[in-house]
Amino acid sequence: MSKIVFFDIDGTLLDDHKELPQSTREAIIKLQKSGVYTALATGRAPFMVEPLLKELGMESYVSFNGQFVVFNGNVIFENPLQPENLSELEKVAREKGHPIVYMNRSTLKANVDYDQRIEESLETLQLAHPQFHTDFYWQTTIYQALLFVNKQEEAYTDQFSEFDFIRWHENSVDVIPKGGSKAKGIQKLIEKLGFEMEDVYAFGDGLNDIEMLKTVGTGVAMGNALRQVKEVADVVTTKVDQDGIAKGLKRVGLL
Repeated sequence: MSKIVFFDIDGTLLDDHKELPQSTREAIIKLQKSGVYTALATGRAPFMVEPLLKELGMESYVSFNGQFVVFNGNVIFENPLQPENLSELEKVAREKGHPIVYMNRSTLKANVDYDQRIEESLETLQLAHPQFHTDFYWQTTIYQALLFVNKQEEAYTDQFSEFDFIRWHENSVDVIPKGGSKAKGIQKLIEKLGFEMEDVYAFGDGLNDIEMLKTVGTGVAMGNALRQVKEVADVVTTKVDQDGIAKGLKRVGLL
């Protein structure tokens, strides 16, 4: 295999209804049959992507925005959040009234019994409000946290140099280790496979895809992507529900 394509999930492979368009499914199968390696690059946790991996016949992925990388079912890179840092973040967030959800490989837990911001945000991913758990980050390995704060209230970046905060919803930001990104995770995976970056392609639509699209040989932004994402992409395809993946793969010469 001489080329590899990484696909974001939400807004890239899946439409607003969290469904995989038939044209996308067919395009990826055709791509794989032609000898091109395919993988996921997502902000989601491993347990959230397993059904899609099976449906698309993939065994490799970059998850948690680059903090947990799997090649052919085997973990090749981990970059967890440090519990001491999360403890400080939780202290400040509690004072400000901003709840947090913590994520490990297999589940997610909230530091409150219930919060409407959590429910509304996770509902867009077709996830239920997580169960409450005290000090979850001390008892397991956390790779990503979700801090529920709107744009007007956001003021954490200057206070916490240990983290990067990436907005994925109007009420929530991803919290990952400083310097972590899908791009870093992709670099770990292509090193394992022996690819050159010029032979790496990626499709995305959100703020957490910017570094990825800038780093790979060819970055493709979906038609529904944010303006900032389109600005850094080499190619802009149509929207996810307008055969964006199939048309994008054709435009870059892979189909």
